[in-house]
Amino acid sequence: MSGYWSYALRRALQGILVIILAYVLTFTIVTVLPGDPVTTMLRDPQNGYSEEEIRQLSSYYGLDQPVLLQLVTSLGRFLIGDFGVSLRSNTSVGGQIALALPSTLALAGTALVFALILALAIGYASQYLPKRYGQGFVRSLPSLFLSVPNFVIGLLLIHVFAFGLGAFQILKPEAPAATFFAAVALGIPVSAQIAEVLVANLDHERSQESTVVSRARGLTHPGIFFRHLLKPSLLPVITIVALAAGELLGGSLITETVFGRNGIGTLVQKAVVSQDLPILQATVSLAAVVFVVINFVTDLVYPLLDPRLRSTGIFAMKSSKQSKEVFA
Repeated sequence: MSGYWSYALRRALQGILVIILAYVLTFTIVTVLPGDPVTTMLRDPQNGYSEEEIRQLSSYYGLDQPVLLQLVTSLGRFLIGDFGVSLRSNTSVGGQIALALPSTLALAGTALVFALILALAIGYASQYLPKRYGQGFVRSLPSLFLSVPNFVIGLLLIHVFAFGLGAFQILKPEAPAATFFAAVALGIPVSAQIAEVLVANLDHERSQESTVVSRARGLTHPGIFFRHLLKPSLLPVITIVALAAGELLGGSLITETVFGRNGIGTLVQKAVVSQDLPILQATVSLAAVVFVVINFVTDLVYPLLDPRLRSTGIFAMKSSKQSKEVFA
């Protein structure tokens, strides 16, 4: 296990480097924008900043200092959780993110659970429904889900379940029922990606000798599915689930707008409209943190699920060539 923890440490250090590079890239893009957008925002009469407030904010962001020193100061604050002050509301960016984050986490978490359940149902049906009547239709669902934008699904759900059936109220977007239907709109396209990979791997595993033997022994369909088909198919599915985090984060902006939720997506939308650069920089950097953490956890789970990765000597690094081949 010492080799495993060494591997985990290397992955963690790589993740930290990626986060720092993402922040530096975001800061550079904001800095090279023409016209010094921060100063422009501070000098905008509509924002109502006094000369003293402008002086304090300029000093806080180091606008009178070299760009490299501004970057070092800003990065240091980011690493300790200080995201700066909103140029539009003159309030803490961290405070605004803390208020919006629970809504987005509830939406994204519910959407991910729904997507996994739907993908699992599609995968099971693709193996055991009658081929002539059921499997063809079920196998076409992922393509259908991917071809319909989530905002169209959201509007359809609102029309049917909110206006038609009264299952939830659009004036209470944070209520459990409204959260569920918003998660359905967000989770359906994500489930399609997971289902496509799952079905392909289930088809492969079904042709293996172990599955043929289990059918000859008289095992039930659920027993064969979960013991002999699903378990070997989990590794590529985990990869897609990790990548789906980006879909959930990106799709949350549109879904939150359609359902009137106040989450990170809405916060980003307002920041773009008002050119509130500290909020944009903080949310983009936090998105990079989320990606890195999810991929880090995925990298740690892989060797625990597949003994073949441990048997290659990847943790002990006895063969760098093998390591590159396994984790390419």
